[in-house]
Amino acid sequence: MKTNCDDLLGEYRALADLCDTLTPAQWQTQTDFYGWTPWDEIAHLAYFDETALQAATDVAAFAAGKQALSQQMAGGAEISAVARAHFSGVDGPALVARWRRNHEALVAALALLDPKARLPWYGPDMSARSFATARLMETWAHGQDIWDVLGRTRGVSPGLRHIAHLGVTTYGWTFVNRQLPVPQPAPYVDLVAPDGSHWRWGEPSTTDCVTGPALDFALLVTQRRHRDDTALHWSGDGAEQWTAIAQCFAGSPADGPAPGVRGRAR
Repeated sequence: MKTNCDDLLGEYRALADLCDTLTPAQWQTQTDFYGWTPWDEIAHLAYFDETALQAATDVAAFAAGKQALSQQMAGGAEISAVARAHFSGVDGPALVARWRRNHEALVAALALLDPKARLPWYGPDMSARSFATARLMETWAHGQDIWDVLGRTRGVSPGLRHIAHLGVTTYGWTFVNRQLPVPQPAPYVDLVAPDGSHWRWGEPSTTDCVTGPALDFALLVTQRRHRDDTALHWSGDGAEQWTAIAQCFAGSPADGPAPGVRGRAR
């Protein structure tokens, strides 16, 4: 749990530090993620980090907020609009300062929990370890949108392996979420880490597999790159289907970017 929390905090701080460098114009520049601006991206993270802190420290408050959000969504509100309304009138620097206070408190609360402790969330309850990993993945993914719109290449994330592991373990979820049969066997995954070592999952195979850079795999499963804009290789029916629709995050089925749309700063 300490490793997960340390890596989560590192991801939060790296993105917050980047945002502290943004100019007023950059805060309002549209990213490739549905046209969200960096302000929208951080507002989204900040909103759910606030509710995550409630889930970890005040279950009753979280339940009330969850019901209120469900009512807003049932009324046709989009989640981006909910976050915008929640932080209405707060400029970028003030938003980052508020987000820092909450995510620092969230990590501190998570670090006190048993890794197997159950926390409520918007889908099924999650273990504390999985909860921390999910927050890390979402922070990394929305952070990528900001790095991309700035045209800059981010440094190596210490949380990259957590995201890769989440991507592998949501293989079945990707298909179940779309009400599709899950192809078997699950592909063997062999990824090259930034330091040149290999991260491997499953039984070795050359006919049912996904191989290539761990970074590219993380970009694929978070739907920040189309598979054709990565250096990944895949073989077998399961891998062919999976890499076309991979989705490591909860929620309704989503489609990643088209080929060639998000190749910047890879």
